[in-house]
Amino acid sequence: QVQLVESGGGSVQAGGSLRLSCAASGYTRSSYCMAWFRQAPGKEREGVASIYTGGGSRYYADSVKGRFTISQDISKKTVYLQMNSLQPDDTAMYYCAVRLAWGAMCKSKDEFSYWGQGTQVTVSS
Repeated sequence: QVQLVESGGGSVQAGGSLRLSCAASGYTRSSYCMAWFRQAPGKEREGVASIYTGGGSRYYADSVKGRFTISQDISKKTVYLQMNSLQPDDTAMYYCAVRLAWGAMCKSKDEFSYWGQGTQVTVSS
């Protein structure tokens, strides 16, 4: 069965950096895309960044462009999220997701079937 394990969350002050990792397992064929989402208390889960496994094309939410970078190690089925210049508004539970089926924009949470357990990111001012 497909499993995703996130790591790297923590508490930082505004302006600081964190690097999240997500290791996937339980499938043999290549995934279509992987993504990071986040959910703050009382808010909807929102897309942060996604990356296509085959071509490496990336998508970023406007709120994180220029500050966050998504990358992948295909051989390890691992996706990373480098987060710089963190702000208190970035505080949320961050979730990794993978889509195996081809043919999607890889932006909406409804496009992903497999999710990690989440890792907390807290940014203090």
